[in-house]
Order: sequence, then C-alpha cells, then structure tokens
Amino acid sequence: MSDEQHDGIRPFKPVRRLDARSLRGLAHPLRMAVFEMLTLDGPATATGLAARLGENTGTVSWHLRQLGRHGFIEEEKERGTRRERWWRVVEETREVETGEFREDPGTAGALSVYLHELVRQYCTRVTDFLTEDWDGAWRRASTVSDWRDLRMTPEQLAAFNAELLEVVARHTPPPGAEPGPGALPVIVQIQSFPRRPRSALPEGGAS
Repeated sequence: MSDEQHDGIRPFKPVRRLDARSLRGLAHPLRMAVFEMLTLDGPATATGLAARLGENTGTVSWHLRQLGRHGFIEEEKERGTRRERWWRVVEETREVETGEFREDPGTAGALSVYLHELVRQYCTRVTDFLTEDWDGAWRRASTVSDWRDLRMTPEQLAAFNAELLEVVARHTPPPGAEPGPGALPVIVQIQSFPRRPRSALPEGGAS
C-alpha cells in the first residue's frame, strides 16, 4: 500500500519504500500526529505544534528529532534561529508493503500502531469536514460515499486501485504550480478492501 495519507499521488516525486527501521521510527501516535500537521499545513516549530496538540514543547521537539533522524522531515535552516528550529516534510511518496512486516515479531507491533493511527487520521479528517461550516458549493462538490455491489478478484482489485491512482495523478499539480482562483487543498481518501460475507464467518462474530 502507498502511504498517501500525507502526500497525494505524485509520480514526479521520489518513491521511498519504508523498511523495518523507518516504520518503527514513524509508528507512534504523537509522532504521526506531528507528521500529519507538517504535511497538511506546512513547516512549523516545536512550540507551534505543541500548542496545537496540547503537548509539552520538549516532548514534541524530541519527536521532531526522531522524525528527522529517520528521514521523514528536515530542518528548514534558512528560516530557523538559534532558539527556534523550523521543520518541513521531505517531499517523497512513501510505500509500505504490509506483508513484509506482519509475520515479523519485531515489526508487527509497529505495523499495527501505524495502520491504526492511519485509519484514525482518515476518520478524523472526515469528521472534521462534516462538523465544519462550509458553503453550499463546497458541500455539493464533496462526497462521503461507499459502494457495496462490487465483486472482484485480487487482480481486479489491484487494477481498480491503479486506475483510481491514475485519476488522482492527473489532477495533482506539479510543484510550484499556482492554484486557480478559489482553490483550496483537497484531500482524497481511497480505501478499498475485501470483506468476508457474514455467512462465511463462524457463529458469534468475526474470525
């Protein structure tokens, strides 16, 4: 799977496939929250992030250094001072092959944290949108939808996802492109996965 929670689909960006060490470096609830804020809202300092998260500045600063150590973010030296460091996200597309980590006791826990936090962030973004005050044009243009009548093989599902990513890529502007009048950042969340029919599960719940 591609970790496009933060970046969108940009074929012109370098692709980084996370290994066990980098996955463990990212898989922490607060660290992922910090990383998400930097990705969605741009560079920030430990002080600014701590205020938004309701956390101690020293704690946030430590997590920023860990993200930097693992190559997820970098210091914006031209903007920082001796007392205040600014951090920005390293521009790249991150890929996580979950099958590589599920059977490894050393990384299974980190993978679980990473995936659960990822899904929580997805849900929070949708909830925030639904509770915020948006005008009618944005409400009509947006959608929160699902489809349940599809039947696919693994190969068909992979091809389906590839087509969706191609559509997102076509609508992703190159770096430095100026947005059109009235344009706002748009988040696209694509979640497609198989579901076992209830008739295929044992009595009493999921397997």
